[in-house]
Amino acid sequence: MHGEDIPYAYGFWSLVVVNVALFAFFILSFLTPLRKREWRSMGATLAFFVALFSEMYGFPLTIYILTGILGSKYPVLNPFSHSSGHLWLVLFGGGQTMMTAIHVVSNGLVLIGFAIMWKGWSLIHAAKGELVTGGPYAYVRHPQYSGLFLVMIGMLIQWPTIITAFMFPVLLYVYYRLSKREEGEIINLFGEEYRRYMERTPMFVPKVKGGD
Repeated sequence: MHGEDIPYAYGFWSLVVVNVALFAFFILSFLTPLRKREWRSMGATLAFFVALFSEMYGFPLTIYILTGILGSKYPVLNPFSHSSGHLWLVLFGGGQTMMTAIHVVSNGLVLIGFAIMWKGWSLIHAAKGELVTGGPYAYVRHPQYSGLFLVMIGMLIQWPTIITAFMFPVLLYVYYRLSKREEGEIINLFGEEYRRYMERTPMFVPKVKGGD
């Protein structure tokens, strides 16, 4: 299907390695695992990004599956060019304008996500064991995980794949379970103070305040 007249924009495994390493560096910097269960969660997180960048630059599994299912009904003639890897463009059209909008939204979410992770990390380290309820912690109890979710959502918007689409809800559940266990330990440390904080502060998604 990808003859000489069709640019095959994959097989760049060096780009896979560089991008996975870059994302892993920032994520591990702000979410350094200390315990076995945290390493398991982090392993699943890194697997998400390996799968993502492997399809973005290495081997387009999702495109192979979709072209195999749809055959001649697949919307583009050269599915293995890099622009055709943007499935939103392939399935819904929109051209360069839509591609620009996708990158603005997705990159914006990634940057916001990393900024939230950094702010949460800096507050925790500055607190030196004290309970933190300010900054992003005033809006959600686990802003570093919320920031990670925003990064994942941003990358799913930019380059959706079958594998990462299935992995994302699994990762949400993994971090929900991890957060519940962490909160049990925090309650043992801070008692009623943390219980009151839990009552007024959501876990991952800030409350939307209505008008007066």
